[in-house]
Amino acid sequence: MADDPATIGLPRSELREITGYAVACARPALEIFERERPDDRRPRAAIDAAQAFADGAERTRLLRDNAWAAHRAAQETRDAGQAAASDAARAAANACGAAFLHPLPKATQVKHILGSAAHAARAFELFAGDDPAVAADRVARSRDLAAPVVVDVLSRYPVAPAGGGRVGELIRLLDASLR
Repeated sequence: MADDPATIGLPRSELREITGYAVACARPALEIFERERPDDRRPRAAIDAAQAFADGAERTRLLRDNAWAAHRAAQETRDAGQAAASDAARAAANACGAAFLHPLPKATQVKHILGSAAHAARAFELFAGDDPAVAADRVARSRDLAAPVVVDVLSRYPVAPAGGGRVGELIRLLDASLR
């Protein structure tokens, strides 16, 4: 695959770094979710599974199962009118998704790298009464968390795509600040 010009070099060690970054960005938002749903452990389980991969565990179905479970938690909280908790759960689901970053030079893959950070920023923004300054602060924190390998991997992909609502805006803001 490394000789294929239609792919990007992406060793497992870099996937682990990307996933660890996604976890570090998403983990603080768990408190928002757990305030609304203290007995629902699905987002925390997703974060834990992603962290295990970042720490050296194999990339197994457990990651996908936990990502889908956190996604269902996001849908349930969204449907219950708990928007901040929903984005916090999406941040956790995206942390698992980071482990499945594809070596394809497509702008949509940037969401695997920065999606958890953007959803966490949106969760904090909503939790603070939809205050954009809060999201900007979270984006700055996520920028500061990005190790050089995260920036290097990100630079191999096209810039983040248009669209995606407020979360898409936050992805593009973070993407621009890291390049």
